[in-house]
Amino acid sequence: MRRVRRKNNLEHQIQSDITAVLRLHRCEVHRMNVGLFYTKDGRRVRTGVEPGFPDLFGVKLDNQKAFMIEVKTPTGKIQPSQINFHHMLMHNNVIHGIARSMDDALKIVDEELVGYGYPDTKDTLWL
Repeated sequence: MRRVRRKNNLEHQIQSDITAVLRLHRCEVHRMNVGLFYTKDGRRVRTGVEPGFPDLFGVKLDNQKAFMIEVKTPTGKIQPSQINFHHMLMHNNVIHGIARSMDDALKIVDEELVGYGYPDTKDTLWL
């Protein structure tokens, strides 16, 4: 069994920093584990949540509101599966957004923003 290594260490560091700061701000935060490996006979196997599911899932402990955060580097691009998941979250008015820094993450959670950082958030009527 051969594992495929994560490519972006900067994104991983940003994610760790965001997790730490949100926990200090009375949030329960969980990283969504995903994996990709190859079996001995060469089959590719994916584990974890569906494509597009945000990197972090959490709950504000003061009011029990759930939130989801997609972590990106300052130049990281959004994948089509992430846009599709964002659309579902918008239709259900779920607190979520793209965080490229700890400040972005705190803004999303503290202000309970829906769709922060996604390019189409303000251009579409979400029902």
